Amino acid sequence: MALGSCSQNFRNKSAAFEAAIRNRRHFDNNTLLLAYAYYKQATEGDNISQAPSALNFKAKAKWDAWAKLKGLSCLQADSRYVEMMTKLGV
Repeated sequence: MALGSCSQNFRNKSAAFEAAIRNRRHFDNNTLLLAYAYYKQATEGDNISQAPSALNFKAKAKWDAWAKLKGLSCLQADSRYVEMMTKLGV
């Protein structure tokens, strides 16, 4: 899967979210992890990569967040990402 296979609304929200972060809008860690997980699930599908070391806290947290979405379809992840961004006002 690739970003091109996601909805136009997903691509628009993704670009807006990245811009909000660049413009120093603050989001809490849980929000960032969930956004990352939905994005990865929508663009790549289930997480089949090897888990990073538990000592690499940031990478492990991101890996865990994505792995929790196993089985969620691309379309469902796309929809949930768009819904999340809309609720955040992005």
